[in-house]
Amino acid sequence: MDSDLDLLHRLKSDTTKEQAFRELLNLYKERLYWHIRKIVISHDDTDDVLQNTFIKVYNNIHKFKGESKLFSWMYRIATNESITHLNKNAKRLNITNEELQQQSLNNLQSDVYFDGDEIQLKLQKAIAILPQKQQLVFNMKYFDNLKYTAMSEILDTSEGALKASYHIAVKKIEAYLTTN
Repeated sequence: MDSDLDLLHRLKSDTTKEQAFRELLNLYKERLYWHIRKIVISHDDTDDVLQNTFIKVYNNIHKFKGESKLFSWMYRIATNESITHLNKNAKRLNITNEELQQQSLNNLQSDVYFDGDEIQLKLQKAIAILPQKQQLVFNMKYFDNLKYTAMSEILDTSEGALKASYHIAVKKIEAYLTTN
């Protein structure tokens, strides 16, 4: 936490902001990339959302009050930017978010940046059938190994509700994987 406080202090100073921001990018861009990628699926869309996320972080770092961890705050911005991106794309294409998710999954096999096998593709399809909130909770817990306290800060949801969402998501994924 001390390193977060030091980095935050340097991010809020006009003389050290640029260098501190480069450090922030190096520290968190890969983790945020993979978090966003699990939501929007497409590599190109992920790059766009990641860029928008860091622009928002850069422009709004002075508003960060330190009530949560810096990474939790950035994770929340990335999550919101990802959802906004999906909603805009669905609206632009005049389709539902579920249809957009299905299109993205159909394109995943031909994505040169996806190197998963059939089992990983099947898992992605199982995750895609979940409601958006369950997808987020499952990805954060299963892939990112986040604790419920951190997820609670990011999603502004109680830990109990998150545990229930995760449990339900796991059951739905298990059912999908055993029947398909």
